[in-house]
Order: sequence, then C-alpha cells, then structure tokens
Amino acid sequence: MSAIALRDDLVDALRESGATSSNGCAASRELRVLQVFDGLGMGGAETWLMALLKYFHEQNQRAPLKVRFDVLLTGGEKAIFDDEAEALGAHLFYLPFTRRTLPRFVREFRKILATGNYDAIHDHQDYIAGLHFLMGAGKLPPVRIAHVHNPLYHRKKQSNGFGKRAVNGFGKHFVGHYATHVMGTSRQIVTEYGFDDLSGRVTLGAAHCGFDVSLYEGDHEKAHAELCREFGWDVSAKILLFVGRLEGAEFTHNDRRMTHKNPAFALEIAKECIEHNEQIKLLMVGSGEEKRKEFEAQVRSWGMGKNIRFAGARADVPRLMIGSDLLLFPSLAEGLGMVVVEAQAAGLPVLASDTTPRECVVIPALTCFVPLESGPEVWSAQALEILKAGRGKQLTHDVVRQSAFSIENSARQLTGLYNPARHQQEMV
Repeated sequence: MSAIALRDDLVDALRESGATSSNGCAASRELRVLQVFDGLGMGGAETWLMALLKYFHEQNQRAPLKVRFDVLLTGGEKAIFDDEAEALGAHLFYLPFTRRTLPRFVREFRKILATGNYDAIHDHQDYIAGLHFLMGAGKLPPVRIAHVHNPLYHRKKQSNGFGKRAVNGFGKHFVGHYATHVMGTSRQIVTEYGFDDLSGRVTLGAAHCGFDVSLYEGDHEKAHAELCREFGWDVSAKILLFVGRLEGAEFTHNDRRMTHKNPAFALEIAKECIEHNEQIKLLMVGSGEEKRKEFEAQVRSWGMGKNIRFAGARADVPRLMIGSDLLLFPSLAEGLGMVVVEAQAAGLPVLASDTTPRECVVIPALTCFVPLESGPEVWSAQALEILKAGRGKQLTHDVVRQSAFSIENSARQLTGLYNPARHQQEMV
C-alpha cells in the first residue's frame, strides 16, 4: 500500500466522521494513542513500535490525520529505544506496575488517561491488559486493544504459582469486559490464549508487526561475496543463517534440552550438513555471551571452528539475509515468527519448525516446515535439498511489500483500528 493510498484512506475516514472543512478538504486533527509496554528493549513488538513512530513522524508532515503515540512503560526503567522514541515525538511515562507500587500506578494511570485525550489505548501485555483496563475504568478511551505477542508457553513459564495463575485468570476476564479488540501477532495465538470465547463481544484478529521492506532489497551475489570475505570463507560457500537469542530458559522436548529459539538444535543441523559438504557454513547471530562461549567450545570439539561462526548481536541482519543461502528457524514456539517474514523479503529460503504459525508465509516457495521431533538428520537432509536448489531470482521484496507485513500496510490497519469514528462503543 503506497503512502498516497494510505492518505486517501485517511481522508475517507475523516469524511465519514464529518471531520472535513466546508470546502470538502480534510481538516487536520490528531489521533492520539497510548501504547503500553513493559519497556522499550530490543524485542519484536518494540522494534515494530519504533518503525511505526518513524513512519507516522514522516507522514504527519503531510497527512490530514496526524497519528501521535504516547508510551506508558510499566517496567518503570529506561531502555535502548527510549531516547529515539522521544525524538520521534512520543511522550514516555515511567510507571512501575508491581504489587508494591499498585496504589501509585492506579492514581497516575488514571491521571494520564484523564488528561491525555486519547482516542485509543493499545496494551501489549496480553492478559495483564485486562487489569490495566480495570484500573482505568471510567477514564478509558473508546478504543481499547489488548495485544498478544508471545507464544502461550512464555506466559505459562511466568505463571508457575497459584497467585500468578489467578492474576492471569482475572486479567483474561477483564479483557473480555473492557477491551474492544483482542489482536495477536497471528490469529492463531489469539486462539491459543483462549480468547475465542469472546467472539461476538470483542473484535478478534491479527495485527501483524510491520517493517521497512526496502531494507531487504539487494544483490545476493554481491552480499554473499562480502560475507565470505568478512568471515574468511571461499566465495563458493553455502551459508546457513541462524538469527535469535542464544540464551533462554530450557525445556525438555522430545528428550532434548531446548530453548525458545533453539540454537543448540541449529548447531546439530549444521554439523550434519557440514559432514556431508565442507563448503557449508553456519553464521549464528544473536546475543548471549555465556551460551556463545559454551557453543564455541562445542564447535571446536567437532573440529568445525572454521565452518561455524558466532557473530553476536548485529544491526545489519537484512544484509546478512540477502547474502545467505538458507535460514534455520527451529523455534519451539512463536507468536508469529517475524524473522521468517523478513527472510522472505530478502529472498532467503527458510527451514522452520512446524510450530511456527503459517500466517508468516507470504511466499510459499521460500518456506518449508519440519517437526522438531524429526531430529537433526531429517532437518539436515531437507536443508541440503534446499541448498542444492539454490536461491531464485524473483523480486520477493515486492511481494512482501504488498502484504500485511509492510510498515505502510501495518500503519494503515492500525489507523483504522484506532479511529474512534469507525467504532460505535461508548466511553467506558
């Protein structure tokens, strides 16, 4: 969706609500939204918020409907994106949400709602959004969105006591009572959280995280050669790419110890592949210093130190995707799997676990799903087949640009959700 088309949609929305001048031109007004996050760290939802802030900051210079975000941070602490968010026009409220600080939270939260003149509140903390809405009752804006981002096992992992399970139960109940929308990074995750029983009372759906697709445009052969030079590989190398945190809580799955993004399993797949073809390399991108040291020792014991490299956290993931030959994504569970979508924008084939929601598929020819139960031998055999076929020449980023995952279309969808003229609910 182009910026021109987005502008036309906004003009139509304003015309429907009567927000036009006497000569038929759209009158300028602001759509004010309070976003609720724990903190603005380096996560998928937070990165999405920053992309939206940049997009609206640009569009607000010429669009008839200006979209403004304020951000309530319930962790109460600064993080990596805070300064940039403020520079893009967001006002940040640091308000800890804990048992000890609850009276202050309720008092200050209600004051923020009363004075903010918000059209919508968009809370990104799944069940807990219901508790926030309860505490803001009587001051809430007409549009109230609870957003689910993480797979359900994240919430279960954090709720291993009766008290926490009770809090989640109460939160879910009040989401049903106060929310106008429950959105997920995928529609599948809304069902997993048990929100389908709200159908008819609350609008259920998916609001996919959008990103700047243009970052994933580039020449594969040139980027591939650059990566090979950087890591000391021959240009004939076939590069497997893993992108995800190296550390994380461990779970037993199919008699194996696995973490959320499952880097240890990716290593086993790469080992099998390299044993078949020494020209295959693995580039592992992600934070986690202690795990990196552990994995590097394991790789050395295999005698594969030249084939497997650990790059740490990188800011140039789009370039790495353009230059690689296959993305390994053996995740235990996902709300959606945005890395899979980004890979498709770069034209990079993906080998993913079958627990990944299929809503991440934009270009079916680039995606292949395998059960984790199949083991690294089956995964490596599939990887070798994909590498043998090679990368296509199609301009895949154009296909992704037309999808719900482009920042333009993501912003367009949210603008439609936030615009109270399109909703009939009365103020709570």
